[in-house]
Amino acid sequence: MKTLLNVVLPLGLASAISVFGATSALAQDVKPGDPAAAKTKIAMCIGCHGIVGYQASFPEIHRVPMISGQSAKYIESALQAYKKGDRKHPTMRGIATSLSDQDIADLAAYYEQSGKDLPASNGKTASHATEAEALLKKGNCASCHGEGLNKPIDPSYPKLAGQHGDYLYVALKAYQTDSNSKVGRGNPIMAGQAKMFTLPELKILASYIGSLPGELKTVPQSPL
Repeated sequence: MKTLLNVVLPLGLASAISVFGATSALAQDVKPGDPAAAKTKIAMCIGCHGIVGYQASFPEIHRVPMISGQSAKYIESALQAYKKGDRKHPTMRGIATSLSDQDIADLAAYYEQSGKDLPASNGKTASHATEAEALLKKGNCASCHGEGLNKPIDPSYPKLAGQHGDYLYVALKAYQTDSNSKVGRGNPIMAGQAKMFTLPELKILASYIGSLPGELKTVPQSPL
């Protein structure tokens, strides 16, 4: 958008208005996400997110996040952030930039519905529970991520409870990372939150959150 504006503004306000009108029209073309339509679009997702326990190696070894059962608004927001470069993971950015806004809406709706007939996680015994609970209060994490870190106050915020602790640790560290072309996340609120903690504290938080009962799942899927 900034590039477009730099080009059209010298040509006059009328041109700028026409660009905004065209952009608005394109945005209106995106229909509510259709889980059925997404079934032809998930091939690039299931190679990682459809394998139980699948591990990524960048920027360090960690299990890929469970996304089945996550809210559609959050999945859409995350994919758009990768597409815009606000999230810098190279593989995810490459996938996101290949998707249209309609593809993203459909995939988000699909994964929100995926696995709803499967049992939720019951939680696990956590080490450092007392320390972790104090850290959660320090960060006031429940003020956004809700009761049990499983009922976000806004659907564009993620459910965290039961998510893989090693993934959460990598994600939280990404919010602390600046001036790296391949690693980092640009959300200023989360950056401020993550920078409140040391790396050992982030690891304790991530492990504890991963031990909580939640609705997130990995639904095994074979290549289409």
